[in-house]
Amino acid sequence: MSDSLSSAVMSEKVGIIGSGLIGRSWAMLFAAGGFRVSLYDSQENAVAEARKLILQQLTTLQQQGLLRGTLSVEAQFELITEAHSLEDCVTNASYIQECVPENLELKIKLFTLIDQFVDDPDMVLASSSSCIPPSQFSENLTHRAQVLVAHPVNPPYFVPLVELVPAPWTLPHITDKARAYQTKIGQSAVTLRREIPGFALNRIQYAILNECWRLVADKVLSPEDVDTVMKDGLGPRYAFMGPFETIHLNAEGVTSYCDRYADTIYRVSETFGPTPTMTPGGDVCNEIEKEIVKTIPIAELAARRQWRDDRLAELSKLKRNVNHFSH
Repeated sequence: MSDSLSSAVMSEKVGIIGSGLIGRSWAMLFAAGGFRVSLYDSQENAVAEARKLILQQLTTLQQQGLLRGTLSVEAQFELITEAHSLEDCVTNASYIQECVPENLELKIKLFTLIDQFVDDPDMVLASSSSCIPPSQFSENLTHRAQVLVAHPVNPPYFVPLVELVPAPWTLPHITDKARAYQTKIGQSAVTLRREIPGFALNRIQYAILNECWRLVADKVLSPEDVDTVMKDGLGPRYAFMGPFETIHLNAEGVTSYCDRYADTIYRVSETFGPTPTMTPGGDVCNEIEKEIVKTIPIAELAARRQWRDDRLAELSKLKRNVNHFSH
């Protein structure tokens, strides 16, 4: 490693367990931040294949002007090495990010194994869980006070939100340290003050999806028009500001907004109706799918996902430029 690279690289080691899409994304993010990344997977040859994909992705990102961090592709790739055992991955790490499938039994088993190799009382033990609260897989661990969820949003390289969810016994300084790591690598962390089903992002997402579903079920809007309301109405605004900043700007502050609109919001909200069941094969489900496959056939989902990721990449680039100039 060159002297210039050595001076830019963080001394901390980060262990990442699982080399699938999310694990690779975390590896790239931490390497972009200058951390030494130890990548482990229980499947033979999985990490070797993952590193090939990572190098391809980093090269493409550089060509598109989307590479994060100040290090070159070669320098970032050099920071990502294979751990040949779970013990090798965990030992001497300051931060661990688990990225295995969303299965409670699997997470309990894995964290029980990780627990045996923790050699630092300040090591952050983070899970990428999207819906399983940390208390469910950490309760019986010796180092349970170091465990929390750090839930990314797919694709993490372009959508920077990370939800930090501590268990009731997670030490506050561990949560603070996890948040500092996310800031260091350029992610945007939010910290939940307690566990709650669905965390934050999915609760907000489900509230929107429920009303969208009701609007179709009640024959108010077509599925296509519902999507148009989001992508050409709320979406552009929410790409740059949240709902509270939005109402602050839409009146003379939040108090002024509540004075003007609180009664109307309450009356409208009272008409929302029950939570839809979203039954697979039900009338509403069939109506939505029938309409959307006209423009996006099932056979073309992979191509459309790539189109989505490309658009998110461009939006990420635009937001970085806007934020740079706004400060």
